[in-house]
Amino acid sequence: MESGKVLIDGDIVAYRSAASLESEFFREVGPPDLKLYKYKKDHYEEFLKGYKFWEAGNTSLKEHIHKSMDFILKRTVRDFQSGSYQVYLTGSNNFRHQVAKSFPYKETRKVNPKPVDLPKARAYLIEDFGAIVSEGEEADDLIAIEATRCGPTTIIASIDKDMLQIPCRHFNINRGDWTTVTEVSGLRFFYTQVLTGDASDNIKGVHGIGPKTAKKLLSGVNVEEEMWDVCVKAYEGDIQRVVENARLLWLRREVGELWMPPK
Repeated sequence: MESGKVLIDGDIVAYRSAASLESEFFREVGPPDLKLYKYKKDHYEEFLKGYKFWEAGNTSLKEHIHKSMDFILKRTVRDFQSGSYQVYLTGSNNFRHQVAKSFPYKETRKVNPKPVDLPKARAYLIEDFGAIVSEGEEADDLIAIEATRCGPTTIIASIDKDMLQIPCRHFNINRGDWTTVTEVSGLRFFYTQVLTGDASDNIKGVHGIGPKTAKKLLSGVNVEEEMWDVCVKAYEGDIQRVVENARLLWLRREVGELWMPPK
């Protein structure tokens, strides 16, 4: 067990850095509504040409990446004398696409173009910070597996709420604040997600159950088997749907793991 290892969500760092550079471009070349220009297919090539010309003489993407990483490392590795850190990025393929039978996984994600320099941002994280790229799963899974191996003194640096099912310390790289997740609170968060679903990933929970109702249903329930029972009852006994959604939401704790009900 390693003490205080910092696991960094590189997907967030890369996206935010690339998007930040584009925001600088839009602030300089015109009013805020000009940003909509990027999302009009017939104007995208023109936007791209102007952005690349502007980028050549302005703040480099590499500076954005290093600034973001410096902020995270100063607040985690150096401040808390953590032993080491590792950056993770999501690669190709995802086993959840095969798990999802009721509704296509992540089909509702916006189709707007991603930041132009996102691939370059990912490359900098690999070259300069040794980022590991996942294969067949998400970076979140690699982080959860490593956090489980290292134990509760692990620090996860991200803004992804899904990480809050993992028992350890969590550093929000946006707000700069900390959250400690225990075994029980992590399980309760996970089963709350099973009840509510996750609209951003097109995982549909129980109709009419939002976070407040889910919190009430799971209030005072501290045993996983009982949390499972609450979900099965809410799904009116449709165990197949509960298992499907749980497998989509669960972050792996072991290599190749496929979530199984507690009983």
